[in-house]
Amino acid sequence: MAKKIKISVIGSRVPEADPSAPIQTVLETVIDYLRGQISQVLPDKPDLIVLPEMCDQPSNFAVAKQFEFYRLRGNRVLEFLSGTAREHHCHITYPAIRCLADGTRRNSVQFIDRRGEVIAVYDKYHPTIGENEAGILSGTNTVVAECDFGRVGFAICFDLNFDEIRCKYVAARPDLMIFCSAYHGGLMQAYWAYSGRMFFAAAISGIGGFILSPVGELTAKSTNYFNYVTSTVNLDYVIAHLDYNWERLSAMRAKYGSRVQIFDPGYLGSVLVSSEADDISARDMAREFNLELLNDYFARSLAVQARHRKR
Repeated sequence: MAKKIKISVIGSRVPEADPSAPIQTVLETVIDYLRGQISQVLPDKPDLIVLPEMCDQPSNFAVAKQFEFYRLRGNRVLEFLSGTAREHHCHITYPAIRCLADGTRRNSVQFIDRRGEVIAVYDKYHPTIGENEAGILSGTNTVVAECDFGRVGFAICFDLNFDEIRCKYVAARPDLMIFCSAYHGGLMQAYWAYSGRMFFAAAISGIGGFILSPVGELTAKSTNYFNYVTSTVNLDYVIAHLDYNWERLSAMRAKYGSRVQIFDPGYLGSVLVSSEADDISARDMAREFNLELLNDYFARSLAVQARHRKR
């Protein structure tokens, strides 16, 4: 029933730092920078703030200097972001290189809840060759976090190019995919959103922020003037193909009027059906009108095709 949340995505890039400066001085500068970036969206009172990949790494540090920074950074940035999440009652992503007790490193997203606690950690499943050769190990699985507003999945940068991890998320069915990156991904953003039937919130270092709907439609983006955007999304939705559903959708609209939103992106043949009501969910509306949902329709199509295929 109308699960509306505010999402802020910030496409900031940490400025260059003096490699000869003490790491603690650099660290204070980085935290001040992140504080300033986050302060831009706090007036919107977001439920979720998404930061870009390696959000605390000075952009000009060589690999050896990066690793020194990570070692001396400890949990300082995590503690700052946790305090911010607790104070402003929101979730925050912390994408950064994570140093493990066994001496290995991962490119990770630590997901902080409204209490300031880390409730999920996702390790980049597909690091680049350069990352692997620099000692960043690959992740081993997908992660879906259960939040008070829905189910959230995570991907980082190069992940967007590979079907293996995408298909894992298609099977897991999160409501929202968080994409922290230094790479935009082009058409792959929309493809991931549609194939996963999920909203897609992208924060991309130095490029900006983007939010896409489960039918692959860009619904919000930052601009060349502002590297952030906040948008309200409704996670109470279903997706249906138009085939066999035309009359059912018309009847649904006739009964519920403005309490249901049926969005057609055009050319796709599929529509996003969202409940704007407080007393009935989109899924319950679909059941009431016997609306055949998209995954069910595709499964039925494959079954019919199999029966009619020559052997």
